[in-house]
Amino acid sequence: MIQTPIDYVSRIIRVLLLAVIVIASVTTSQRAQAGPAARVIARGGGKTIVQGGTGQPAFSPVITTIAFHAEQRSQVISGGFECLAIVPAVQTGNGSGQFTVNAMYVTGQITSVQIEGDMATLRGAAIITGLGAGTNVPFTFVVRSGGPGSTAVLTTEGSPRLVFNEILLEGSFEVSGNESNL
Repeated sequence: MIQTPIDYVSRIIRVLLLAVIVIASVTTSQRAQAGPAARVIARGGGKTIVQGGTGQPAFSPVITTIAFHAEQRSQVISGGFECLAIVPAVQTGNGSGQFTVNAMYVTGQITSVQIEGDMATLRGAAIITGLGAGTNVPFTFVVRSGGPGSTAVLTTEGSPRLVFNEILLEGSFEVSGNESNL
C-alpha cells in the first residue's frame, strides 16, 4: 500500500493527538492523587526591632529577621518558623549601630494555629541557639497581619522563658481571615 503525503500527515496528526490525550490524562491523574491543595493560613517575613531591646540596664537594640509560613492540608497543620536576632558588638559609640553579633537563632516547625480576625497564634517546637538555647523548645508566635508597624510576640518556653515584643520595620505578615482553632 502506497502512502500519499496526505495520509502521512493525517497519521502524524493522529499520533500527536493521542500523545496530547495521554499526557493530559497522566497530569490529571497525578493532580488527583496528590490530594487537596494546601491552604495557606499565615505567612510572612521581614525585619523587626524588639521593643526595649535587651532590657535593663543596657537597653541595647535588637534587630530580628523573621520568616514563617503555616498551611493546612486536610486536617494537618504544617509550617516553618525562622528568627535570627542580632545585636551590636558595642553598646555605645563607634560601631554601636552595626548589628553583627548573633544573639539568638530559632528554627522550628509549626504544629498548630489559632486565627482570630487579623491575628494568628502559631505554636510549635524549635531548636534554639544563643539566648534560651535548647532542642525541641516549645514556642508561640502571635502575629498581626500587616506591613511595617505590625506587631508580633515570640515566646520561647525554654529555660529561661523568653518573651520578645517586636515591631515590623520591613516586610509583611499575612493572616487568613477565617477564625478557627487548627
